[in-house]
Amino acid sequence: MLLQNIKIAVDAIVFGYINNSLQLLLIQQKFGQMKQKWALVGGFVKDEETLDEAARRELQEETGLQINYLEQLYTFGEVARDPRFRVVSVAYLALVNAHDLHPKADTDAEKAEWFDIKNLPPLAFDHSHIFQVALKRIQNKLRYQPIGFDLLPESFLFSDLENLYCTILEKEIDRRNFRKKILSFGLVEETNLFAAKKTGRPARLFRFNKQKYKQLEEEGFLFEIS
Repeated sequence: MLLQNIKIAVDAIVFGYINNSLQLLLIQQKFGQMKQKWALVGGFVKDEETLDEAARRELQEETGLQINYLEQLYTFGEVARDPRFRVVSVAYLALVNAHDLHPKADTDAEKAEWFDIKNLPPLAFDHSHIFQVALKRIQNKLRYQPIGFDLLPESFLFSDLENLYCTILEKEIDRRNFRKKILSFGLVEETNLFAAKKTGRPARLFRFNKQKYKQLEEEGFLFEIS
């Protein structure tokens, strides 16, 4: 009988959007061979917990954050991905409003910080590869699902939404056509709120109608941004 000696881990790729830049949540390892190295939030799955529970626990233990929605991204199982022993990692993806989340390192994490994805430090294990897979996923998904709203506050400037798409897709968009198309879906509503401005005319804030989107989705609505 062939015995396996494989450990199961989870890693969380958490993206935020701060000051017109896409940010990645990282922790600095406190112990082990990768001490002082920056890495994705994650760790080993306990015998008595599910994969989802393990991912949420690691986020809570290493950064102090509670994130409700995590989407399973991919399973990474290269034989030599961890120099210590054979580890298969199930990766989870999350998009969050980073303005409301303030990571604080705990347990086996020395630090927990947001990093601009254009200026990431060298990452431990195969986490650079995992990050690239996650980034590609959200770039593709942004075109057919309104996931960008998860990165914005409840009320936002329309220009913030435009800038978010430009940032994630890494290209300039036709802002006039983008605005016309987004508003034609009926998913973005004007609010009675205005952004504070020191000079010039105050700009109106918008919000995403999640209930309307769910209703349209059930009716077979297709969200598509080219």
